[in-house]
Amino acid sequence: WAKNINRHFSKKDIHMATKCIKNAQYHQSKKCNSLRFALRLHLTPVRMAKIKNSGDSRCWRGCGERGTLLHCWWDCRLVQPLWKSVWRFLRKLDIVLPEDPAIPLLGIYPEDVPTGKKDTCSTMFIAALFIIARSWKKPRCPSTEEWIQKMWYIYTMEYYSAIKKNEFMKFLAKWMDLESIILSEVTQSQRNSHNMYSLISGY
Repeated sequence: WAKNINRHFSKKDIHMATKCIKNAQYHQSKKCNSLRFALRLHLTPVRMAKIKNSGDSRCWRGCGERGTLLHCWWDCRLVQPLWKSVWRFLRKLDIVLPEDPAIPLLGIYPEDVPTGKKDTCSTMFIAALFIIARSWKKPRCPSTEEWIQKMWYIYTMEYYSAIKKNEFMKFLAKWMDLESIILSEVTQSQRNSHNMYSLISGY
């Protein structure tokens, strides 16, 4: 990753990234268990070109750029609109983060970000990464709607887990503001179609 992002990581950065990857396996969504493998082992056009000795390392989404690890997860012009949506949500939550790929991809946050904010951000980033992975070889932009649906799935799983473990207040602290923003971004027909109703207020 240091080579792909073209930067030096301190021991503290490496520790933070390792902790983030390990924590992913404990995420409430079972599909998130493979996140720590997906980020490192998803085959890229550059890697496949070397394996097949083909010389064609262009991005599979059809943008025409070289499909490096960083490009596929972050730089691709068909992926960037999704990341713009993620940062738009962050601003609505009054969370100020630089648009740095090391934050969503490796979990390396600025030192002044509170732990509670990191929990919220991590959920948003995990959902975005899985939407990107799901459209890995498709010539289209991963949509904001898909990302919202993924977040809502995680939200629902965490809600029932919190009820079971008697940790509702912890769930509330993490999701109350994000839930309101998610519901404000979807139409009534989308709410009805995907059963997107508040589990906190019941509406």
